[in-house]
Amino acid sequence: MGYSFSKKTCHFGIGTEIKMPCQNQQLNNNDRQEHAAMSSTKQVRFASCGNSVLTESNRDAEVAETCENVFNSELQRQIGSQLKLLPLNDQIRELQTIIRDKSTSRGDFVFCADRLIRLVVEEGLNQLPYSECTVTTPTGHKYDGVKFEKGNCGVSIMRSGEAMEQGLRDCCRSIRIGKILIQSDEDTQKAKVYYAKFPPDISRRKVLLMYPILSTGNTVIEAVRVLTEHGLQPKHIILLSLFSTPHGAKSIIQEFPEITILTTEVHPVAPTHFGQRYFGTD
Repeated sequence: MGYSFSKKTCHFGIGTEIKMPCQNQQLNNNDRQEHAAMSSTKQVRFASCGNSVLTESNRDAEVAETCENVFNSELQRQIGSQLKLLPLNDQIRELQTIIRDKSTSRGDFVFCADRLIRLVVEEGLNQLPYSECTVTTPTGHKYDGVKFEKGNCGVSIMRSGEAMEQGLRDCCRSIRIGKILIQSDEDTQKAKVYYAKFPPDISRRKVLLMYPILSTGNTVIEAVRVLTEHGLQPKHIILLSLFSTPHGAKSIIQEFPEITILTTEVHPVAPTHFGQRYFGTD
């Protein structure tokens, strides 16, 4: 929104004049410098690649972001529509950065992790089926809206998956949550199921499977196998994750092509320290 000062009237560039006192409107040198700095910052932040005011660091950042977008688009093309990425913005990028930073305190780590979890859970709920409904407002009017179809539940893969349970409960207070404990065998490195508890009618439900870090994908593959053994179809599973490697996402989709994976980032290096930092066991 551009603006200019005149002797008696201030014009705000939207076809409207606002009468206001304009005595002593000459900006001093400090005001000019501050105003110029603010304008320059806005120009750089929102400039396009062809704008001459871009600094070298901004160009590098835009090139890196463009490369990442191309990488993610190509990965989604290879895997298919079953891999869904949250739209990247500065808020998500900052949360990812804080979680990956080794100097982040545990308090900040948990706070930012919970925020990112909430964003993933909210988007995961968007993948669940809705039905149309009509309600009556307090003023007596009819309102056409939507509501969740019944039969949804969560399943967390212990232990790191339990970090996502509260985010799900904050959105769905009465949702039922099952648990699976899977650990890798020290000798064979194969994932082994030690504990599993689900709602008795799990085979008829839509399941939000929670596991924040997808590294090799082996743990999730074993968890999905357990769910299918209980009669659940893979197409009714939505995997909620914060970070994934390309290998992890590909492995899961190759094994179960109908499963949906929702994550914020696909990167060759996953923050595998997540569970230890979140629960304070590092």
